[in-house]
Amino acid sequence: MNQPADATLSKVPAVTLVFWIIKIAATTLGETAGDAVSMSMNLGYLVGTLIFAALFLGAVAAQIKAARFRPLLYWATIVATTTVGTTLADFADRSLGIGYAGGASVLFVLLLASLATWHGALGSVSVASVSSPKAEMFYWATIMFSQTLGTAAGDWTADTAGLGYTGGAAVFGLLLLAVVAAYFWTRLSRTTLFWAAFILTRPLGAVVGDFLDKPTDAGGLALSRYAASAVLGVFIVACIWLFPQRAAKGAGH
Repeated sequence: MNQPADATLSKVPAVTLVFWIIKIAATTLGETAGDAVSMSMNLGYLVGTLIFAALFLGAVAAQIKAARFRPLLYWATIVATTTVGTTLADFADRSLGIGYAGGASVLFVLLLASLATWHGALGSVSVASVSSPKAEMFYWATIMFSQTLGTAAGDWTADTAGLGYTGGAAVFGLLLLAVVAAYFWTRLSRTTLFWAAFILTRPLGAVVGDFLDKPTDAGGLALSRYAASAVLGVFIVACIWLFPQRAAKGAGH
């Protein structure tokens, strides 16, 4: 029996526990790698953003061109969104002086606009519907906004709100647990819960990444950004290799 097109041609992975583990590791890598280029290499936020934006656009183009779901390519594209999201948010918040709260507010509006436009154009924002170039462009634009928003929100929580990196991690960890509880014990839309969790993993990764590489007098562990990025990268590749992923199947709203 032939399967529906969205079941056989989806270009994104099925949402499993391994998906979320890799996603959190990828967002943490985005923070450490972004800081490594903009801070440790002293290239600055603007140059770092331009470098990672080029990598992001190249990865998205390869992802859209691919005929089927390719785990390494998919996660490389996710990492690209987190790195450019890190440097772009830092550039807007610090270099342009917009501030964490202002940057997070603007990005939240852009994220909602992206989801609304996507839904209006294609009728669904479910990951299972990501099987055409148009859907993929909406998908990656939405992810780009969510990753950048997560950086700004994580920095705002840790710095402006004064919770520190561990406090910020606790806040976003608890919010993720609330989404998990809603998944198991309510009838809320699975698509809505997916995007809520997807968005929340980014600020969690941002504060964890800052905790790893920021100076001890700022509440961090002062680990090497290069070493932390390398370890996270190896962990992600190991997860992809040890736990084979399949493409998402079935439509959902």
